[in-house]
Parts: sequence; structure tokens; C-alpha cells
Amino acid sequence: MTPQPSTTTLSTEEIREQFPALLRLHKEYLAAYFDGAGGTQTPRVVVDAVADYLLNHNANTHWEYPTSHETDSIIESARHAFGDFLNASANEIVFGPNTTTMIYHLSRALGRTLAPDDEIVTTELEHHANIAPWQALVKERGVTLNVAQMDPETGQLDLSDFERMITKKTKVVAFGAGCNALGTVNDFRRAVKLAHSVGALALVDAVHYAPYFLCDVKEMNCDFLTCSAYKLYGPHVSVFYGKRDLLESVDFPKLEPAPDAAPECAEMGTQNHEGIAGAAAAVDFYASIAGYRTASGSDRPIDLTSNRRAHLQSAFAGLRAHSARQVTRLWEELSKTKGVTLYGPPPQVERTPTVSFVIKNVSSTDVARRLAARGLFASHGDFYAQTVIERLGLAPEGLVRVGCACYTSDEEIERLIDTVRTIALGP
Repeated sequence: MTPQPSTTTLSTEEIREQFPALLRLHKEYLAAYFDGAGGTQTPRVVVDAVADYLLNHNANTHWEYPTSHETDSIIESARHAFGDFLNASANEIVFGPNTTTMIYHLSRALGRTLAPDDEIVTTELEHHANIAPWQALVKERGVTLNVAQMDPETGQLDLSDFERMITKKTKVVAFGAGCNALGTVNDFRRAVKLAHSVGALALVDAVHYAPYFLCDVKEMNCDFLTCSAYKLYGPHVSVFYGKRDLLESVDFPKLEPAPDAAPECAEMGTQNHEGIAGAAAAVDFYASIAGYRTASGSDRPIDLTSNRRAHLQSAFAGLRAHSARQVTRLWEELSKTKGVTLYGPPPQVERTPTVSFVIKNVSSTDVARRLAARGLFASHGDFYAQTVIERLGLAPEGLVRVGCACYTSDEEIERLIDTVRTIALGP
């Protein structure tokens, strides 16, 4: 019988059982990881996939012996997994060391075709991985980089300012789907449409979007998209999508003997094979979060590669519903806590489950330190979204950032609220 995705996901308790890190004790407190926006914890199935590759299949590619053939197969299987994850073809999935490196590779390649009169458009809401590579082209090629402003009051992009910058001189639009510092979800569909209206290429940085919203590159119609497996329960591997014809026409930096066909033409050097194996396992972990039933209604294990996209859609819908409730609770309680100032869009606006704040008269570094003393692990600073922090007038300390992941429990949310309130109210 054909397995059908159910309307419910696994319970938080069932999900948490798969993460050994959640058993860690810190100063007699169970560790609660609110740092997922900077990198999530890893389930056993991902670690097992990494270990299995290293222990049983470790080899380089394209040679005539079993472990090399197995490595080829594992990498190809991973391309299919992320093809399902992004609704792309397997030959449009490129792997790399990290998103910063991949955007630099793209900028170097596109920069060779740009002239001093050409323009690139990005925004103030970007991680600097989607700003610095384009800034380098200002020096190297003499191009103009136009940066659309954010509204500090709402944490959202000034769309009129962005639209004004798109002209016939625009050659590249580099646009973040989500702001990692504030949880803002940007109108990337509008950005792609505007880019294409003037013949420009559109890159969507989905590093802070893809863990929470299932991407569909066909519907988005972007030319390039990037995300990071370690933000979605996998190892430190970058996943880069490009339309096949573009991957093969863009002059990516590579060694002379390297393949010219997509996607390997955009991959420089030997890849992190064990990381790729783990990244593919992370996709199947997402799919497994959806509850599965056979047509008769009985539960049993199934092949996750069967109709994987549908399983992913069910899982993402369930996880969004779960985290939305937690973000609403967190936002409402912190917003009425004296001395706490929240930043970014409120819960009723589409956003990621990332909440950022400051506490009056307490540095963000000290807030994070005091949270950690209660076993609550949160990130602090500028998160490489330096322009956002400067526009908010919060440099150099930046924000405290907390985020909900698939393993975040309601009890952890209450612990966080109580501890933030204790810090804010003081002795």
C-alpha cells in the first residue's frame, strides 16, 4: 500500500528522543538549546550517516573500485534528497564548504562579466555573506552596489526603496529570504520578479529561511539559492542551487581537469563526502517528522525516499504550527516584561521562529552568560548581520537571539521566559 503523510507530526517528546545533546547537564540544569539560528543540534540518524560513510565507504570519487562507486552513489543520492527538499533537479544541487564561500565563488564568476556601469542590488537585512562578496566587486570591477534600507521600527525591508533601485543597469539582485538577526521574512518572490523584469540574475539567500519554510525553487523562479545543512540538523555543509543552464554557463573558479557539466562544474576540489552523507540524512530526518500511516491506518516504517516531497510538506506544516505557538507565547510574555525591548516583526506577521531582544542596563553578552548559568544556551552579538545592528543603534553589543527548533519544548520556553524576567527585574 502507498504510505500517506498524516495530518500530524511526531510529538516533541518523540523528536527529542533522537537528540543526544538534549541529555546534557549544565550546572545541574538540562541544556536547552535556543541557538538554532546559528546552528542546530544533530539527531542520531545524521551522526550515524556520517559515521557509516567514514567507517564503511570512505574513498574519493569516480574510480573503479567498490568504495569509490559507493561514494559516487552516496553523493548522487544526496543530490536527489536536496532536489526533493528544494523541488529542484538533482543536477542542479551543488555542495560546498559553507554559504559564504559559495556566494564568493558566484560573485567572482559573475564579476568577470560585469563592467563599471553595472549595478548590484542587495539589502541592509543581509548576513554579510551576502554583502561582502558584492562589496569586493565594487573594488575589483568598479560596479555600483545599491543597498536597500530596512525600517528599524518594524525590522522589515523598505520595499519602495528596494524597488527604486532596480533599473536597467541592475545585473544581479542578491536577496535574503529571511533575516537571521530579526526573524524577518522578506518578499523574495517580488525581488525575483523585479530582477527578471530588467534581465538581472536573482540569488536568494535562504540560510535563515529554509530550515522553517519548505523552499520551492520552481515556484520561486530564482536563478540561484543557497542554504546551510548545519542550520537544519545536518553537518557543516553548504547546499547551493542553480538553474542547470546557468551552472554550466557561469565561469565558476575551478581546476582545468575538473568537469564542465552541472553540478560538478561549480564544485571546487574534493568535497566533504561524510558531511554530504549526513546532510542527506538530515533531509530524511525532516521527512520522518511527519507521521506516516499506510492506507489501512496502521503505523509502520516506510521508505522516506518514496514521495519524500509530500512528507516534507507535512513535516514543515506541523513544525511551523508548533513553533508559531511558542513564538507567540515568548513574544507576548517578554513584551510585557519591564526592561525588555524586542526587535523584529511581531508573531502575527509571517516570520521565522527567531526572537531577538535586549535588556535595559544589562549587556547582551552578560544576558547570554546569565542564561547559560541556568542551562539556557542563546546566541548574542551581531550574527554577521552587522548592518542591521548598526541601523538599530545596538553596536557593538548587539542583540540576544533565541530561536525555536523542532526539539524545543514548551517547558523550555517557560524556563526562558522566567529567567529573562529574573534578569530584567534584577535583584
